[in-house]
Amino acid sequence: GTDNTKALVKQFSDDTKLLVTTIQKLNNAVGNQRYMSTMQKLKDKKIVFIFDECHRSQFGETHKRIKNYFDNHQMFGFTGTPIFADNAVKNQLGKRTTAELFGECLHKYVITDAIRDENVLKFSIEYVGKYKQKSGSRTNIDIDVEDIDTKELYESEERLEKITDYIIDNHNRKTHSKEFTGMFCVSSIDSLIKYYDLFQAKKEAGDHKLKIATIFSYGTNEEDQDADGFFMVDEELPKAAEPQLEYKTKHSREKLDDFIADYNAMFHTKFSTRDTQSYYNYYNDIAKRVKNKQVDILLVVSMFLTGFDSKPLNTLYVDKNLRHHGLIQAYSRTNRILNEQKSQGNIVVFRNLKKATDDAIALFSNKDAKEIILMEPYEDYIEQFDEALGNLFGITPTVDSVNDLPSEEEELEFVKAFRELMRIKNVLTCFSDFSFEDLGMDEQQFEDFKSKYLDIYDKYKHGTGIEKVSILDDVDFELELIHRDEINVAYILNLLRNLQGANEEEIAKGKKAISDLIAGNPQLRSKKELIERFIEENLVGLDPDADFDEAFENFWDKERVQALKKISEEEKLDLDHLQHIIDNYIFSEKQIERDDVIDGLEVKPKLLERKSISLRIIDKIMSFVDTFVRGVAA
Repeated sequence: GTDNTKALVKQFSDDTKLLVTTIQKLNNAVGNQRYMSTMQKLKDKKIVFIFDECHRSQFGETHKRIKNYFDNHQMFGFTGTPIFADNAVKNQLGKRTTAELFGECLHKYVITDAIRDENVLKFSIEYVGKYKQKSGSRTNIDIDVEDIDTKELYESEERLEKITDYIIDNHNRKTHSKEFTGMFCVSSIDSLIKYYDLFQAKKEAGDHKLKIATIFSYGTNEEDQDADGFFMVDEELPKAAEPQLEYKTKHSREKLDDFIADYNAMFHTKFSTRDTQSYYNYYNDIAKRVKNKQVDILLVVSMFLTGFDSKPLNTLYVDKNLRHHGLIQAYSRTNRILNEQKSQGNIVVFRNLKKATDDAIALFSNKDAKEIILMEPYEDYIEQFDEALGNLFGITPTVDSVNDLPSEEEELEFVKAFRELMRIKNVLTCFSDFSFEDLGMDEQQFEDFKSKYLDIYDKYKHGTGIEKVSILDDVDFELELIHRDEINVAYILNLLRNLQGANEEEIAKGKKAISDLIAGNPQLRSKKELIERFIEENLVGLDPDADFDEAFENFWDKERVQALKKISEEEKLDLDHLQHIIDNYIFSEKQIERDDVIDGLEVKPKLLERKSISLRIIDKIMSFVDTFVRGVAA
């Protein structure tokens, strides 16, 4: 690896056999007079160059200079989107293709192959042109993308605001309540500034809580102004943020400084555009936070649309003309495999890019590849859901019939049937048109079956700790498919606060609603009994002026102490030692060691008994942590 050009030249002179560097440093090495004496010795040496992402940065003077400098070179290029005659961009050297630069294609592994091999996901593409008012939604876009052909219409304040509202209203749905993240690519820096200001104004007005971040620079964005949609840029080294070089107007530089100030306030950082290093650090920090799901939507013109991989990123909003390799590269930011819940990459297009999308798929795979690359229509998944529902009802016609399943074999069949139903519903919920009214079961029935599904999970995944063999032991229940919108302890406590001072009938009704919510949430089920007891024993009759938080905290602390004491007494385990084990686990989250448990027992068990006893105690400790620690501070 090389930190700078000087280090690269030294590695060449040391006769290092394998170097990892950037094309910029290599260009500096062969073009700078200060390195000539060292580099001249390499001109006749056999050197193999391997370029990744060779659809970028290989079509200008830099590639030509490197190629001409070395007399005995061999070049290999890797790319998911080669440059053909159809998608070649004309520059000072004319139109050039990947084949002209790197010769005959040695091997092809295209996106259809990757999807078939389950190495990447399909795309679900929604072309949003006309929106009708939906219940509970502020979005009412009635502008047809087919009719928008002028810059004036594209950049109208009305259109930009309606698109902003659409994203705010649908982002939770697209990202499964922000379990994933999104990117929004727009046509120019001017548009980006307008969009960012709209998002911020609506955030200040209380319309959303999305964390929006952005970055742009003159070299990669401002001169393009949506000219071709190819954005053939190298993202490894964003250009320095010098005002006389980077920004067409003082306004855009000042706006980026304002946006970075918002970012600094949000994440307690100190970035700016004052120098190259600070700007570069900002670039790297954004990349890291997008990957860590700390940014909900990254707003860009061209940066990060190629060569940037973030598995939690599942949605791309597009208000920009994209074509050929630029389109496929941008869409491909969303389709990296992560888990069962991430079932596809979501593309939401606010322009008429259907033909451009079809052309790009044909260019980089084949004309019949759409069925492999693109998700099926919404209606097809409705049919799949109803078919899977028929299978479920064949096993368990009613929710209560789950309780009557006679053996583990029948329980396994129910688990597989409902898991398939969850998988299809997981896909359906990403569609803007999704409604339970389209399905063969209502939402409450789905939640009731889900509660039974989780009962079986609890039964076999949180047993007594005694070693046993079950056909459900190795079943993946895919709990990542089960997620409700930001339902955590804080959410439940807010619901409980609203019941303070209510009459018994209202409290009983509220208790049932809260119990139903908890029953369908894997993270809260362990707390269900305690919360129900708090409602019955403390909330009923609680004075309207009493401190609710103090009442709940006192109840929770009392129950926690009693639960800890119960484990200690039942297992004859020293109470201080037990607390020490729990504290260590919470701090390190490393697996609890059996020997550590045995060391705290008043009477040391026989050697053959130690494994089963320690497993049973560890299981109780983990149940305690699930109930009293995890998510309580959320």
